[in-house]
Amino acid sequence: MRINHNIAALNTYRQLSANNVKTSLSLEKLSSGSRINRAGDDAAGLAISEKMRSQIRGLDQAGRNAQDGISMIQTAEGALNETHSILQRMRELAVQAGSDTNTLDDRKEMQKEIEQLKSEVNRISDTTEFNTQKLLNGSLGAVGTSSDKTKVDIVSVTGLKTGDYNVTIGTEATQASAVAGGLDLSGGDVDMSGKVIIINGTTIDFAGMTSVGADDVQAKINTYTNITGVVATNDGTNIKLDQASFGSDAEIKLTGTNAADVGGAVTAGVDAVVTITDEDSVAQTITGVGQSVIYQGAEFTAIGDDATDETITVDSSGASLQIGSNSGQEMLIDINEMSTTTLGNDTDGLVSAINVQTQTGAGNAIKTLDAAIQEVSAERSKLGAFQNRLEHSINNLGTSAENLTAAESRVRDLDMAKEMTEFTKNNILSQAAQAMLAQANQQPQSILQLLR
Repeated sequence: MRINHNIAALNTYRQLSANNVKTSLSLEKLSSGSRINRAGDDAAGLAISEKMRSQIRGLDQAGRNAQDGISMIQTAEGALNETHSILQRMRELAVQAGSDTNTLDDRKEMQKEIEQLKSEVNRISDTTEFNTQKLLNGSLGAVGTSSDKTKVDIVSVTGLKTGDYNVTIGTEATQASAVAGGLDLSGGDVDMSGKVIIINGTTIDFAGMTSVGADDVQAKINTYTNITGVVATNDGTNIKLDQASFGSDAEIKLTGTNAADVGGAVTAGVDAVVTITDEDSVAQTITGVGQSVIYQGAEFTAIGDDATDETITVDSSGASLQIGSNSGQEMLIDINEMSTTTLGNDTDGLVSAINVQTQTGAGNAIKTLDAAIQEVSAERSKLGAFQNRLEHSINNLGTSAENLTAAESRVRDLDMAKEMTEFTKNNILSQAAQAMLAQANQQPQSILQLLR
């Protein structure tokens, strides 16, 4: 028997110390509710959960960014609602001024109100702001230029990042056409009175045209162009029919007993096919609708011949909204200038030039205001599309954050019931070890029995 080294007591003390450490760790976890309170608790789990936490916080902030974006869009759209009302009032005045029941003095008074309404449209355009940032003065507009407008023209560059986009027209858009077969109109004495042709469901009756030439037949067909969408031309002998619109959807349907004589065989229209290569050298081939090509929200008009190669340069993309937790997860929105110097068009005139002091001026003003109202409607529709997209983004961000939080919780959070069981076990073991340590410390006293 030894007294210098009480091995049983040392062993019991070691077990007691280990149980005390485990009990302390359990208490720490139970008090914090976290399974990982320091890197040593789970080194890999700590790294994984911290990465998840950065993503969760990023998703939450992205959701708030999207909400701010909706607020900005609603501010702009609300201002355009008032612009719409002003334009409608201006059109009402233009219609009123178009009647000659009004004298020059009457029209001058109407013009006074129109001038004030113009000023208010410009004021709304210049001063509408969100967080001190102007919305309708063109500073948030998406701007792009084409290397050759006669080949590729830009309707809108909405949604495109700044940079150069190469546009290759692989297939040129064409119009449906038809050429007469057996009818010779070169003599000018053809009897058309018994012939009938139906173009796109519209009947063209040549009754009374007993001795006519190509020009007469052409003129007769073209009186229905607004209904049929078909334009007739002639080479002095035959009539050629062309669909006014480009593409496969714009058809020429010929029926009737004399369709072959007047119209002939139909060649269908072809849609433009283009390949667009973005600033990152990623190519996408798109089939348009006629000449109109939609690419990532932007719209081009492909006018060129086969294999035409042009460049679209986007100088400004509008405003960028960070709607994801990582770099590059953004959404571009643009808002065009909505002033009297931009509303309207080159054909019908601009709102800034409206003058209803004459009957002719009033008639022109109606056309201009119709174009302006359509332009504001298109802008509001675009803003509504942005808002709807952001609302879906918010829903998706919320779902992603929720699922990622659940995953992070499984890594980081403590199972309280399980840990309480572990704590109870370690606590009992500590108490037992304390009791056994007391017993082990008593064992050397048995040596005294040998000294009696």
